[in-house]
Amino acid sequence: MARKKENPTPRHATAEEQNVMGLRSAVVEQPVTETLEDNYMPYAMSVIVSRAIPEIDGFKPSHRKLLYTMYTMGLLNPSRPRTKSANVVGQTMKLNPHGDMAIYETMVRLTRSNGSLLYPFVDSKGNFGKQYSRDMAFAASRYTEVKLEPLCAELFADIDKDTVDFVDNYDGTLKEPVLLPVTFPSILVNANQGIAVGMASNLCSFNLKEVIKTTIKLMKHPNANIMDTLPAPDFPGGGQLIYKAEEMEKIYKTGRGSFKMRSKYRYDKKNSCIEIYEIPYSTTIEAIIDKLADLVKQNKVRDITDVRDETDLNGLKITIDIKKSCDPDKLMSRLFMMTPLQESFSCNFNILIGDMPKVMGVREIITEWIAFRIECIKRQLYFDIQKIKDKLHLLYGLSKILLDIDKAVRIVRETEHDKDVVPNLMEGFDIDKIQAEFVAEIKLRNLNKEYILNRTKEIGNLEQELKKNEQTLNSEELIKDKITEQLKAVAKKYGEDRKTEIIFEEHIETVDQDSFIEDFPLKIFYTRDGYMKKISLVSLRSSGEQKLKEGDELKGVVETTNKNELLMFSDQQNVYKVKTYDLPDSKASNLGDYLPNLLGMEEGEKILKVMDANDYKGHVLFVFESGKMAKVPLKSYVTKTNRKRLSNAYSAASPIVDILYLEQDMDLVVFSTKDKVLAFNTENINPKATRDSQGVNVMLLKKNAKVAKIRTFDEVNFNDVNYYKTKNIPAVGCFLRKDDTIRDQMTFLSEE
Repeated sequence: MARKKENPTPRHATAEEQNVMGLRSAVVEQPVTETLEDNYMPYAMSVIVSRAIPEIDGFKPSHRKLLYTMYTMGLLNPSRPRTKSANVVGQTMKLNPHGDMAIYETMVRLTRSNGSLLYPFVDSKGNFGKQYSRDMAFAASRYTEVKLEPLCAELFADIDKDTVDFVDNYDGTLKEPVLLPVTFPSILVNANQGIAVGMASNLCSFNLKEVIKTTIKLMKHPNANIMDTLPAPDFPGGGQLIYKAEEMEKIYKTGRGSFKMRSKYRYDKKNSCIEIYEIPYSTTIEAIIDKLADLVKQNKVRDITDVRDETDLNGLKITIDIKKSCDPDKLMSRLFMMTPLQESFSCNFNILIGDMPKVMGVREIITEWIAFRIECIKRQLYFDIQKIKDKLHLLYGLSKILLDIDKAVRIVRETEHDKDVVPNLMEGFDIDKIQAEFVAEIKLRNLNKEYILNRTKEIGNLEQELKKNEQTLNSEELIKDKITEQLKAVAKKYGEDRKTEIIFEEHIETVDQDSFIEDFPLKIFYTRDGYMKKISLVSLRSSGEQKLKEGDELKGVVETTNKNELLMFSDQQNVYKVKTYDLPDSKASNLGDYLPNLLGMEEGEKILKVMDANDYKGHVLFVFESGKMAKVPLKSYVTKTNRKRLSNAYSAASPIVDILYLEQDMDLVVFSTKDKVLAFNTENINPKATRDSQGVNVMLLKKNAKVAKIRTFDEVNFNDVNYYKTKNIPAVGCFLRKDDTIRDQMTFLSEE
């Protein structure tokens, strides 16, 4: 008989965690603040300190790890050929635990071929894309080759002399520098951008010679005016910088602000085209062409016949074909206003100083770099002093051998055991162990008078060098002199002329954008379902019947011109402001454009009334179901900025019945749902400056009654309109007579 299988003892999961019991974890309540502090804050600080924000040496950790790896690979050696980018990427992964593509993209931006940096750090061969192109992709790392530019010698100068601290890499197998001992203010020389958690950094680039000249000036005169030697930023792509003194002073002082840049162009009269050959640093060829094509498509620019990208190995070129009758300078003035051919560069000089992010002006940045560089020089001098002292110590011991070489030989020869050689030399010549070890290691062939005399001659030179270094170490002025010499050498060797031209804002001819726009009479048709057509009167004369969506109906028609502004009131108390020339042209045979898409309206929002702003003269009359009416001046909808939507355009206290434009006061007739009629003149309604005013009582209503509609005198067929007219408001009105009727008109009122 088979043995009955016993039930095994239940196994209970165990865990060291205090919140885990068996296989079920306990839910522990924790304040949100504590969760943020324990989980989110460490991540945020890691991004800020170790990833996104550049430091005073001008580099983010990803840049520094890559360049240092290339330095250790010997790629700074002029005789060393370029190596495959994939090789560099693979080696960099020993310091940077990110993926190969992230490392390679970092390298791409540092290359000369890409053109992102004013002074590139990586000499490159192959396709690395272009900074000014959005769609020009760089080749894979296995196809491209790189080495370090000669300028990188200034990044690693004396790095082996304890000028900067070294730390373990992520797995503790290698050492890497915390900062690079740069001999010039690279933080200002190349543009840098970083996005952290809750903060960002955006640094523009400056000309190397101008930065160095300014740095030398500030070391001698800390309160000097730096704008004399550092007039404005400089960018690798050239272009023109529109100089505005007060804005540039703000950037230099606070580290925040913006300035405008515009493209450079030339006019080819023979081929009737404009050639753009330099563009702002912050835009791309594709962005410019897309915007130009969009303007042409919308008939906002009628002088352009074709736009194409003719960029080749000779450099950037965007060609714009224009009509022969077109003035190229006036056209470009307009395009600067409407396209990325003119762009703003926003500055945010946020830099890590001692692991703390700090927004600084240009003067403060240079001052911080000077302090950093002084510390590097001091550490280098201290290192050299210690090395000189160590060598002198050995040479002092060697000089004692000169007194009796034969004695030294005899001591070594007569010593029976090897371990006793050093102690015997120490005793015989009164030298310490280190000196004795050095003497004992001298080769037999070097135990001649000439060798020893040549070595001891170094003592005098080393003593002088030691004295000089100690004097420099103890004098900040001498250290600054040494920094000045290094800066001058860098400027002479690597300095270049400015690439970005400076033009002054007051010298730019301002052109009114409206002057380029063709003006002509037109009509705006809008429907109940939210479709709108802009049709010129010329086109309208030759058009047939208006085409509408099935089930849709025409709500209103506005006569205006192509340079006027429209006000579009919605049922959500919003008013949308639109220039008529911004609206696409249409035809009677088209359905028109869908207003919610055109205006960016909220879901379910509908346009109730469209009216011509008419230079914001006159008033708007809002008629509410409650019997109240609000008379608001049109100028209340004027804004200093070019806002597209205004909220609280009218009161939401009562449902809206109608919206009327009053060029001047006029007679109106209002109807209630109880067949009451009231005729009045709008001069009895006092204007309200506040847009969302609830208005004043005009028609007194009985219980459950409300205003149904409002009409002008021309829209009613009354035998005696004076029968309904009142001089004073509010008033109850009179019952509608049987013979009195209303003419049909287009309205948004519900009259079903």
